[in-house]
Amino acid sequence: MPPMTPSDGNDGRTDHTPLNRRYWDEEAAASHGPLARAHWSRTEPAWGLWSTPESELSLLPGDLAGKRVIELGCGTAYVSAWLARAGARPVGVDLSERQLATARAMQEEFGLDFPLLLADAERVPCADGSFDLAVSEYGASLWCDPRRWIPEAARLLAPGGRLVFMRYSPLFALCASPEGQATAALRRPHFGGLGRLARGERVEFVLPHGEMIRVLRDAGFTVEDLVEIRAPHPAHRDYPEVSAAWARDWPCEEVWKARLDG
Repeated sequence: MPPMTPSDGNDGRTDHTPLNRRYWDEEAAASHGPLARAHWSRTEPAWGLWSTPESELSLLPGDLAGKRVIELGCGTAYVSAWLARAGARPVGVDLSERQLATARAMQEEFGLDFPLLLADAERVPCADGSFDLAVSEYGASLWCDPRRWIPEAARLLAPGGRLVFMRYSPLFALCASPEGQATAALRRPHFGGLGRLARGERVEFVLPHGEMIRVLRDAGFTVEDLVEIRAPHPAHRDYPEVSAAWARDWPCEEVWKARLDG
């Protein structure tokens, strides 16, 4: 894995967005056909690295029938597929043409149809207040600047709408070694070591908890829950960046739930 290093903080639109689009179009998308099919085939949503089942996390509202949902950074849109099967009306948004091409192939294969938009989740071509729920599983929540995509999610949601997103935990980012693997020691400072992180030819964003709360609050959200995910025992696999043993002692990923005020 490439190292995770703080970048210079440049927030120009010409910075991280083209890098991440190129990464997903040219590098990551090639291997996502079989993985997408496995995700689309699930009868119950299972979230994140450890495939934690929805029955354990309760990320989604109990009644999704008719809910207008936007998935920000949908990739191959398997989350939107789960939502569609539950009766929701999802729209998937992603900046990668190749990821969306895989999503359309899966729609045809599985007989599901919902809109897919080629767009940056920091600037979505949908009207204000168009949705009841916004979801991101390692999409906008990791690859977009929270100071942009979270206010954009607030704009897209109707008053009282929900935002649910999964991302890497700050602790994981603080413990990542120069090779990109999580260790049992802090490898970077909390102050100045988080935020916009360069990782090879891509850019990820991991804000510390306090700053994330302020970003959500400033966008008009009330935080309802923060769920830190623990790897199961036994786990189905390890990852180059984190082992299941590490993630049983410390959370490498977390879920935020928030409600838009009003």
